[in-house]
Amino acid sequence: MRDFLLELAQAVRDAVREHQLLGRARRVLGDSPGGDAQFDIDEVAEQIVWQRVLAAGRPLAVYTEDGSLRTTGPAPEHVLIVDPIDGTRPMSANLEMGTVSVAVAPYGTGRPTVGDVSHALVLEIKDGSWLYAAAGRPGVESGGYPLAPPRLSPNRSLDTMFWSFELNGHPMRLMQQALGPLVDRSANTGGVFVFNSASFSITRVVTGQLDAYVDVGNRLLRDHPATEADFRRAGRGQILHLFPYDIAASVLIAKQAGVHITDGYGHSLDGMRLLDISPLNQRSCIAAASGELHRALLAELNWELTEAGAA
Repeated sequence: MRDFLLELAQAVRDAVREHQLLGRARRVLGDSPGGDAQFDIDEVAEQIVWQRVLAAGRPLAVYTEDGSLRTTGPAPEHVLIVDPIDGTRPMSANLEMGTVSVAVAPYGTGRPTVGDVSHALVLEIKDGSWLYAAAGRPGVESGGYPLAPPRLSPNRSLDTMFWSFELNGHPMRLMQQALGPLVDRSANTGGVFVFNSASFSITRVVTGQLDAYVDVGNRLLRDHPATEADFRRAGRGQILHLFPYDIAASVLIAKQAGVHITDGYGHSLDGMRLLDISPLNQRSCIAAASGELHRALLAELNWELTEAGAA
């Protein structure tokens, strides 16, 4: 399974890099079914995924960000959950923060969840490095890294924390309230980043480059339903929080590597349905290199919005 997923991801990487060299990136061609803007490189990546899955000659179900659910034959036993490019905007700018994310889960019931993911691969488009995990097999496999992951950070301090957070589809004035004090606390003696790729951010905790990843948007909306209009304005009419294809692979990899990863309430992400992109199934996420740091983040983040901020 690892070799099949790796070949699929590498084919996407090759096609995206060729497209970039031809200077055809940064054109918005439409929206995904979930409402996120789709760029020209997304279309290239989606086509390659489907071509390679068809060429495999086995009955599979495939769920992608733009192509939704398709099958290659009768009675598929497995479904691939593929985000062909998680980090479209960094990739459109030819930066490092973009990955191909592929997860595998049983398809028998037609209602698989994140907890059902059996194999997972995240490949970095810029340099080809990759992480792979199989459920029930301790640790992770990797390729292309100078020092083999996992290499979790020993840092336990919020003041010296290196971390990333999410902004796409998230109203800035609400993010300032929720994250502002933590940004102020860590920006100088630690490091604060916005990568616009959940899988890249989560796997940076696995590689030890980050101490934590934070996406608070969905919890803020759940706690404060009056903010829905704010989130829809930021999402051009849509709710754009974590979709299952964003994190299906990286959650298994993170757990196998020893990362503490939950939703914004500290609850397991295992129940998130893999084939459902509705707002009710979207999630928040807190990932940290240790339980101690994870608990500190949950306690430090400001979940209470002022009346003006929630208006």
